[in-house]
Amino acid sequence: MNNQRSFFFNVDWVTVFIYFALCVIGWFNIHSAVFDERHPSIIDGATNYGKQFTFIIVSVIVGGIILLLESRFITALAPIFYVGTLLLLLLVLVIGHRVGGNMAWINLGGGFRLQPAEFAKFSTCLILARYLSGPNIKVSEIKSFAIALAIIGVPMFLILLQPDMGSTLVFISLVFVLYREGLSPYFLIIGFLFIALFVSAILFSPLAVIGVIVAIVALIILLFRRNKRLVTTLLAGLAICVVFVLSVKFIYNSVLKPHQKVRIDIVLGIKSDLKGKGYNVNQSKIAIGSGKLWGKGYLHGTQTKYSFVPEQSTDFIFCTVGEEWGFAGSVTVIGLYLFLVLRIIMLAERQRSPFSRIYGYGVASVIFFHVMINVGMTIGIVPVIGIPLPFISYGGSSLISFTLLLFVLLKLDSNRMGIV
Repeated sequence: MNNQRSFFFNVDWVTVFIYFALCVIGWFNIHSAVFDERHPSIIDGATNYGKQFTFIIVSVIVGGIILLLESRFITALAPIFYVGTLLLLLLVLVIGHRVGGNMAWINLGGGFRLQPAEFAKFSTCLILARYLSGPNIKVSEIKSFAIALAIIGVPMFLILLQPDMGSTLVFISLVFVLYREGLSPYFLIIGFLFIALFVSAILFSPLAVIGVIVAIVALIILLFRRNKRLVTTLLAGLAICVVFVLSVKFIYNSVLKPHQKVRIDIVLGIKSDLKGKGYNVNQSKIAIGSGKLWGKGYLHGTQTKYSFVPEQSTDFIFCTVGEEWGFAGSVTVIGLYLFLVLRIIMLAERQRSPFSRIYGYGVASVIFFHVMINVGMTIGIVPVIGIPLPFISYGGSSLISFTLLLFVLLKLDSNRMGIV
C-alpha cells in the first residue's frame, strides 16, 4: 500500500504533463511537416508521423517501467550503462550506417535505426552524478576535476570520430553541473572569453584584437600595479590570449571542415550563400516569419507543405511550429521548455541525495542546450550543427533517450524522502 501511495502521489505530475504536451506537439507537427495525402491517418505506420506515434508509445512504456524500478537499482547500474554506451559508440564506427555524412546509426531492421550518441548523454549524466556524489570528491580539486572531465570527454571523443559535431558539443553543457558542484566561476568566464576572442579574430584583424587586449590589460595593470600577483596573472593571461588569437586563423582554415566554416560565416554575416549552405536557415526564417502572429493554421504551412525547408521534421521542426502556429505558438512552445527546465532545476534543488541533485542538473543542462541551439539555428543566430528539439523532433533514439533522462529524475525525486 505504501509503495502504491509513493508511486501515485510522489511523482511530479506537472513535469509529466509538460512531457506529454511536448510529445503531442511534436507528433502533430511531424504529421504536418511530412504530410502525405496517400496516408492521411496520423497513426499510419508507413509514415514518419505513424512511426513517431510508435516511438511515443514505447517511450511512455519505458517511462512507466522506470517509475516502477527501485532508485538504488538505477544508481547501481550507472557504470554498466556508461560502459555499454561507450561500446555502442565504438561499434557504430565499425558497422554504423552513414546518414548525412555521419557514421552515427546502427540499423535495427524494419526501417528503424539506433543512434548511440543520444543514449550516451543519459549514461554520462548518470555516471557523472555517481562520481561527483562519492565521498571526498571536490570539483575544486585538480584530480576530481580531471576525472570529471575525462568522464565527459571520452564519449565526446568517440562521437567526434563519427563525426557528429552537434552531439559532441552537447556534452559541453555538463560544465554547468560542475559549476553547481563547486567549480570556480572563472572557468565559465574564461570559456566565454575564448569564444569572444575566436569570433573577434574571425571578424577583425588578429593584430587589432591583440591591440585591444593589450590596451585593456595595460589599463588594469596601471590601476592595480601594486598587486604583484594580479600583475603576474594578467601578463600570463595576456600571453595565452595572444597565442590563441594568432592561432585562430590556422584553426579556422585548417581544422574546421569547409561546411563548418561556411555555417559560421553565414551566422556572422561574412557570407550569405542563400542557395547553398545558407539555404536551410534562410528558408527556415522565411517559414517562421510568414507565420506572423497566429500562424497559417494546421496543415496549411506552404513552406512546410511544399518541402522548401530540408530536415523539416527533425532538426528544423521548429520552423513548422513558427509557420503554422505563428509567434503565439512559438512563444508557447519556448515557454513550455523554459518552464520544464526551471521545474527540473527545482526538482534537483529539493533532493536530499547529492546523486539526485547532480543528475537533475545534468538533465537540465542537456535539455536547455538542445533547445537553445536548435531554436537558435532555425532563426539563424547560431551555426547549424544538427541536433534535435527535445520531445518534438522526429526520431526514436532522441525521444527515448530524453524520456530516460527525464523519467529517471522523476523516479529519483519520487523517492527523495527515503534516499540520503
